[in-house]
Amino acid sequence: MGELDGRVAMVTGGARGQGRVHALSLAARGCDVAVCDIVAPMDTVPYDLASPSDLAETARLVEEQGRKCLTAGQAVETVMATFGRLDILVANAGICSFAPVAELTDGAWDEMVATNLSGVFKSVRAVVPHMVQARSGRIVATSSMGGRMGMPNLAHYVAAKWGVIGLIKSVALELAPHGVTANVVCPATVDTAMAHNPAMYGLFCPDLVDPGRDEVRPAYERMNPMRVPWLDPRDVADAVAFLVSDGARHISGGHHRGVGRGQRPDALSLLLADV
Repeated sequence: MGELDGRVAMVTGGARGQGRVHALSLAARGCDVAVCDIVAPMDTVPYDLASPSDLAETARLVEEQGRKCLTAGQAVETVMATFGRLDILVANAGICSFAPVAELTDGAWDEMVATNLSGVFKSVRAVVPHMVQARSGRIVATSSMGGRMGMPNLAHYVAAKWGVIGLIKSVALELAPHGVTANVVCPATVDTAMAHNPAMYGLFCPDLVDPGRDEVRPAYERMNPMRVPWLDPRDVADAVAFLVSDGARHISGGHHRGVGRGQRPDALSLLLADV
């Protein structure tokens, strides 16, 4: 028996990376899962985004665990019609691009905000009526450590991720009387395609010529006070799984860092990360 047996989760940006791991983590705990992803390139994003085959693979892996999976951007109404309920939203979809502020184009700014902030807002807006009616629900959005600090060359990314924190804290207050919680996870660098691509290596390791993972590791380590170059996506999924569990039913309006593998993501460790 899983701790989330019988519940239904929606994960945005779920075709690969963090989103896929969230989908599999929730499925392993008993959820049927709806996975949404645009699976198409974006003009301003300097690395390859997920493909339809990535989305199909996520669905296969969810179903391999004995759970049902909807894919390819079904609306909330389709999820409700199929499953009759929607208990969990993981608003995870996000992109990254970079440029100094003076060189940021309108297109880069608009695409960043539309994906990383407006996408969260629209996902939350769509699920709220169903959760309020059920007087139960869990919302978790993905921000970033960049949502808690300034970062050169990433002003549009940082602005959107700061916005996610403010949005979800406001949602938490609105939904508190209705039995619905809303929280944010703020991971540091995560071991996904967003962090591992030539464009990102060039941003953080400009003195290296055509570096690989091993060559950029020291630079990535220096960005983390714990000298961890990149988190395993399961670290973030563990924190999300806790926040959507019954054990977190009284935690809302927080923005939390992921915990390490083998550590219990209890309320104390998550709330201390908020200080």
